[in-house]
Formats: sequence, structure tokens, C-alpha cells
Amino acid sequence: MSIHTDLSRLSLGEFAERFRNEMIPLSNKFSYFYAALPLTEDDIREYLEEPIAALPPDVVAALPQVYIALVPYLERGNGGKGQNKPVEQYISVEKPPDNRFLLSGELIRDNEAILAFSMKDQEVADYHYQFYRMIATLLSRYWSEEAQSQYFSLLREELISNVHGEVDEDSWHFKQTLLRRQTNVRRETKVFREYAQHSFIDTMTLYLHGICCDIDVETGPRQLPSRYLRRRLDLLQSLYPPPEGYAVFPEDLNNLK
Repeated sequence: MSIHTDLSRLSLGEFAERFRNEMIPLSNKFSYFYAALPLTEDDIREYLEEPIAALPPDVVAALPQVYIALVPYLERGNGGKGQNKPVEQYISVEKPPDNRFLLSGELIRDNEAILAFSMKDQEVADYHYQFYRMIATLLSRYWSEEAQSQYFSLLREELISNVHGEVDEDSWHFKQTLLRRQTNVRRETKVFREYAQHSFIDTMTLYLHGICCDIDVETGPRQLPSRYLRRRLDLLQSLYPPPEGYAVFPEDLNNLK
């Protein structure tokens, strides 16, 4: 049942604590709760059951306990760069100003993660992208040393070969920062690790989204060449095989028939 209480200026942490008993389990790893908006059985299937079912088992096993909050809007509070406190995220029933509006937010503590999503004015396809990006970001904090080592090695091969481009804008900017500041790309510096983490998040988002949904990779001057993108996706497929009945690449679909 949707929560209709006053949610004004309720932080994500306060919201999670207040309504912990309202959380509805989807599996032994995922639960959800929603507030001040309707949620039909079709919505539950499209926004929760289907995207979670497409997650690779090894991804799910690596994650902490995950609570998904579906709310009307999320608003960015104060804090962040130049301050000694993290950015607060608030639940809102009214759309915040553009400079404070968030499509998604997270709170991680005590080996659990609360992932929150603004539901109003967001299409299902956009939500799926946000959902998988949040899962990829969460995984980047929990992936194994072996997985990191293999992904870092692949990135170094690309950098040594002067491979242009990246998967998305975020990793593109971090790559440019690395190339400006560091000539020896074999060194595992802070700037390299920052780039590698954002590159992993962008690539993993694409990988997870592609398992669930039929998507196209946008081409452009900043896009990683297709053969290198395929190498990354092949690596992720070996590290995190899709669940039974799901395919990563079009040619894999034949094996499911």
C-alpha cells in the first residue's frame, strides 16, 4: 500500500528508517517500498521484477542488502565538494527546482544500500537505465580484487594502444583527466583508479542494461570503437555471466531457442 504521510524534507535515511517495516521483499537480497504514488501489478513487474530477474547471479551475490525506494521526486540538499558533510537527498512530492532535481540517489551503510528513484516524469526505459547504473555503481564498491585486476589490465592495454573514446560522458571526462596528468599509464595512481572505476560503471551499466532490454549503442566522436567495446563486454560476460534464459549478444539468442 502506498504511503500517504507528509514526506516534506524527509531525508533518504530518515525515510528508510521510518518505513523499514513497510519494505516488501522481492528476494533474499532485494526489497522495495514506495510512497505517495500508485503502483500496479504491471508497474511492479516492469520496474522491479523484470530488471532484477535479469541481473547476473554473481552480481547479486556481490551486492549488500538492497532496498529500493520508489518515490515521486528526489531533491538534492546541501553538502558535497568543499564541505565536510555528504550531500543530503530528500523525498519530495513536488518537483524540485532543476538544479536540485535528482533522478536517483543512494545511501550506503552497515552493509546495506538504499537506492531511491524519482518516478514521476520518468519513462520506464529511462528508469531501467537509472536502475542499472545504480547497480553498476554499487557493484564498483564491492567487486572482487580479481575482477578489478582483469578490468584494469584491459584498460591499460587500451591506453597503451592509444584507443580513443569511452562508453559514456562520465568515463570520457575522467579519461581525459588521466591522459593530461599521467604519462605512464601502467602506474596504478589515484587518478587511474578514479578513471577505471567510472569506466567500469559506464561499461557495466551498458552490459546490464543490454541483458534486460533491447538497446542501441549511440555512436559519436567520443564513443569507444566497437571492437574494444566488444572486448570489454566479453570480459564482463566471463566475470558475470547472465542468468539462465538471458543473452548478452544477438548471436547468443539462437542458443536460447
